[in-house]
Amino acid sequence: MTGKARRPHLPGPPVNPIRQAIRYWLARAAATVLCRAFVRLRVEGRERLPAEPCLYCFSHQNWADPFILMTCLPGRPRLYFFGPKEEDMSKGGRNRLMSWVGTAVPYKPGKNDLLEATRRVQAVFDAGGSLAIAGEGRIHHGEGELLPLNEGAAFFALRSRRPIVPVAINGTGWLGFGRVVRVRIGEPIEATGRPTRETVEALTARTWTELHGLLADFADRPPPGPFGRWLTEIFNEWPEGSRARDT
Repeated sequence: MTGKARRPHLPGPPVNPIRQAIRYWLARAAATVLCRAFVRLRVEGRERLPAEPCLYCFSHQNWADPFILMTCLPGRPRLYFFGPKEEDMSKGGRNRLMSWVGTAVPYKPGKNDLLEATRRVQAVFDAGGSLAIAGEGRIHHGEGELLPLNEGAAFFALRSRRPIVPVAINGTGWLGFGRVVRVRIGEPIEATGRPTRETVEALTARTWTELHGLLADFADRPPPGPFGRWLTEIFNEWPEGSRARDT
């Protein structure tokens, strides 16, 4: 099947494939320049990256994490991100930007959208792309901490028979000029078997163990100055409503 035949089924607005590719590479270039100008990126385990499309399951502390990944992960296979939890991607500047770039795989909150979300994810893999998922489903406090993972990453990996690659991001808990941000890539985890409850739970547990082991040795750092605090929180959405514990 040709790329033209597949393209209408991919997430995002209907845009000419050439124009969409230009937007994607412009976004990656801008993310790379901005990230490398502000923080010191250190990538470990790059040799573990598979050549074929895969599912990246990453730890999540900050709104900037996807841009860090766009800077550090390969441009090919093309990278997509699962989320945000929005029904209308035309609302909000961040959502409009993600829709314009064409890298978001949005889904409606709740499990009633599981079938449609599964179709969108499969379309990404069928088109030769890779998918990144914030396995915790939200941002969290603590460089060495990891919340329980949602089962979506394991389910999608098992259903599409794509390996899960755990990616630990440390250093984005507080964004500060010149601070080190470490991206540590783990060994790919093969997704074998049918996506039953038992296999999904087992793969989720293994992914959590591997991901936690990658990030657990990074110590928390003190908050930066006023600009760093502002930049850290400008797009963060805390379910608790604030970040009082660390401020």
